Amino acid sequence: MSPYFIGIDVSTTSSKALAIDEQGSIVNGDAFPHDLSTPRPLWAEQDPEQWWSATVASLRSLLEKIPADAVKAIGLTGQMLGLTPLDKDNRVLRPAILWNDLRSGAQCDAITEAFGAQRLYEHIGSMLLPGMTLPKIVWMREHEPELYDQIARVMLPKDYVRFRLSGAHMTDVSDGSGFGLLDVGARRWSDDMLALTGIPRAWLPELCESPEVCAPVSAEAAALTGLKAGTPIVGGAGDQPAQAVGSGIVANGQTSLTVGTSGVLFTSADRYLPDEDGRLHTFCHAIPDRWCYLGVMQSAAGSLRWLHDEMLPGQSYDALNEMVASVPRGANGLLFAPYLSGERHPYPDPLARGAFVGFTLRHGRAQMVRATMEGVAFGMRDLVEIARDKDIHPPSAAVSGGAANSPIWRQIMTDIMNFPLYTVNTTAGGAFGAAILAGVGAGAWPDVPSACGALIHQVDTTAPDADGVAAYERIYAAFRELYPALRGLFATLSTLDED
Repeated sequence: MSPYFIGIDVSTTSSKALAIDEQGSIVNGDAFPHDLSTPRPLWAEQDPEQWWSATVASLRSLLEKIPADAVKAIGLTGQMLGLTPLDKDNRVLRPAILWNDLRSGAQCDAITEAFGAQRLYEHIGSMLLPGMTLPKIVWMREHEPELYDQIARVMLPKDYVRFRLSGAHMTDVSDGSGFGLLDVGARRWSDDMLALTGIPRAWLPELCESPEVCAPVSAEAAALTGLKAGTPIVGGAGDQPAQAVGSGIVANGQTSLTVGTSGVLFTSADRYLPDEDGRLHTFCHAIPDRWCYLGVMQSAAGSLRWLHDEMLPGQSYDALNEMVASVPRGANGLLFAPYLSGERHPYPDPLARGAFVGFTLRHGRAQMVRATMEGVAFGMRDLVEIARDKDIHPPSAAVSGGAANSPIWRQIMTDIMNFPLYTVNTTAGGAFGAAILAGVGAGAWPDVPSACGALIHQVDTTAPDADGVAAYERIYAAFRELYPALRGLFATLSTLDED
């Protein structure tokens, strides 16, 4: 019986399980959605019970296609940075506060001032930003003290699912990097940050490396899911490190651009060397003794989805691509600022907003769609420019997510970056990466790079077009003026947004 390795992805939109065999062939379970709640401006929350019920349903659908006895290990991935607080009886105290929740700006500022900005960058590998877990915990202390006083454990989204699968309170160091409490260079919890913030060490999960077996499936979870009790669970990884593993981004300097709900530049690194200004996240990679640089824009393909859902709900995405092809580069002078969910890099500003700039009577929906694709690509170029400032010059990059699925958007991205973009032989991304980590933990491959070398290869490459590169250099210069020009207005508008 062929062995299988399961990857579970607890994303913002859904939970899904898949399985791979030793040749990398994929068996998919069904995806089951999560609801997203935005009860106030800047807030984003979910019910952790939905993560668990959706995971159970996806695993049961998967195990209708493969025998549970053939599953040799399980890996987990999912949305990073979220806060799930539990009480002493392991009950969830409040809806989880997600990665795109920006309520805790004041707490970030206070912690940064107390610790010292430069020391903080060097210690946690990043600016402390509202999306991260630590400031959310402090926000609870200041705004929900009656709930804060009941906290016994804090968990990240995928690790809450691991807890329900096994009873283990664990996280891997890649996902733990987003807490804001990890000494990222040393790959352990920071005594200095815990002392400064007063967060009890007992609240935090135990740490492990991503391919390391850390827990078995419990009998109770086995009865609910159809898994075999005792099946090993590995550490897994946050969604971006797992996505990188699933795209083969494992060697020093290899780079990927992911255009999902958020947009992410990911570069693998063989040593810990954080950006001196904290402008990129320097996190632990899903590979032991390796790190990564992460640049994140809050709303990437999410911007296009918003435009589609609100203004073009009857159109297919193929139809949107056809509309874009009819519009010249620069969308007839229309620019889009892609800050629908605030921004993280290069502008750590929770009050930033989306904007179309340059409307005239000649502009319509086709120009808006093209401007949105271009604005997202320009936002990704901002991340590349930060990397270039660190002397990281990718000769090419793997591309995944919404832009990878659209030939015209992929060409726009390539011309704006001015280096080739390629796709790989799987689009399963983070779940595929989590399954690879499970396979390494089970001994199917000696290490993560060996597994990726065996299973992942390049498929299509899109090369820059000289005319497109020249045109977009001029348009990018105009785009770079948008945020500085609008920043003050964004802050003013935030005072008028009362719910």
